[in-house]
Amino acid sequence: MLLPDWAVLNAAVDWLANGLLNLSWWQIVLYTLVTTHITIASVTIYLHRHQAHRAMDLHALPAHFFRFWLWLGTGQVTKEWVSVHRKHHAKCETKDDPHSPHAHGIETVFWKGAELYRAETKNQETLAKFSHGCPNDWIERNLYSRYSWQGVGLMLILNLALFGIAGLAVWAVQMIWIPVTAAGIINGIGHYWGYRNFEAPDASTNISPWGIMIGGEELHNNHHTYPTSAKFSVKPYEFDIGWVYISMMEKVGLAKVKKTPPKLQLGDVKAVADENTLEALIAHRYEVMAGYAREMRRACKSEIEALKARQADVSVLESAKRWLHRDAEKIPAAAHPQLAEARAAHPVLDKMVTMREELRQMWLNTSQSREQLTADLQAWCHRAESSGIAALQEFSLKLRAARA
Repeated sequence: MLLPDWAVLNAAVDWLANGLLNLSWWQIVLYTLVTTHITIASVTIYLHRHQAHRAMDLHALPAHFFRFWLWLGTGQVTKEWVSVHRKHHAKCETKDDPHSPHAHGIETVFWKGAELYRAETKNQETLAKFSHGCPNDWIERNLYSRYSWQGVGLMLILNLALFGIAGLAVWAVQMIWIPVTAAGIINGIGHYWGYRNFEAPDASTNISPWGIMIGGEELHNNHHTYPTSAKFSVKPYEFDIGWVYISMMEKVGLAKVKKTPPKLQLGDVKAVADENTLEALIAHRYEVMAGYAREMRRACKSEIEALKARQADVSVLESAKRWLHRDAEKIPAAAHPQLAEARAAHPVLDKMVTMREELRQMWLNTSQSREQLTADLQAWCHRAESSGIAALQEFSLKLRAARA
């Protein structure tokens, strides 16, 4: 028996208002948060740690679930995402970096990061050079790569069926989640603002010590320092929820971790630096240099306070302090005049910049023997501790306590 027209109309209105599930607003919000979190987990675990950096192996079951979910929730093609990300690491902070705020500007990367990503995916040279090892099976060729946007279309249909017209808002949030968090926040803010555990050669930063909202990707400086590590957290106060999921999968045989971050060990202060100290310096150079950067910032703060006490101009030193602890080749040309002026006016900081470069040369100078480098390190520590500069003296003592 056919329903009367008014009954059909009422049923249609009811479906538009409530969908098939007839959930309350908070249940719909919860569903949206859960699905977007699954998307973030799929990106960080499957695309990033497993595919791009081979930091871990995944069992076929979770690997294919992540591929399917990414097809539904993002329309991402694995080889495109992996290629662009690998190029980002290979060309980091240069004009060839697909999404560096230092090359394109922070506003461009934050607001138009997804556009930069899409433009790079059309670069066939990038795909050919950086996509090795990505899936190329039948379902990848005939569904996920060939019909990449049909997946997000299917997600829209499912959301509309489940929630009615509210499903459109749910779908919109699902679709912008990755462009905003990954393309905008991680690629933009993660190379512009935050704290640094390691003085990596690029400008990567940790946005937050608690990697929950973006699956652990907030710990971006840690990742750039040890890109092949499956774990992004390194300090006791840091939390990487992606690592929690990986650990759980490993316990039940669905994942196998290949690498985690090494840890710098400190013992008693040695009478003199030896080959073991040299090995610790080289193996943990980014962590060691982060400690040097902290000492330099402390010395810079003392210099600024002394200037203020004399009511002298602090503008030059304020402008230069951001670059004092950076590698010379990473300092923008516009900052060089202020940096040179600041060094000329502050012998303590000039000495620290000079000795920082001398220390850096110990792992860059591959032509020297271990014995010569050890002798150079001993001489460096002696000069630091006899310099009369408290920051250098304290750093040298900590360095002599380092163990490989």
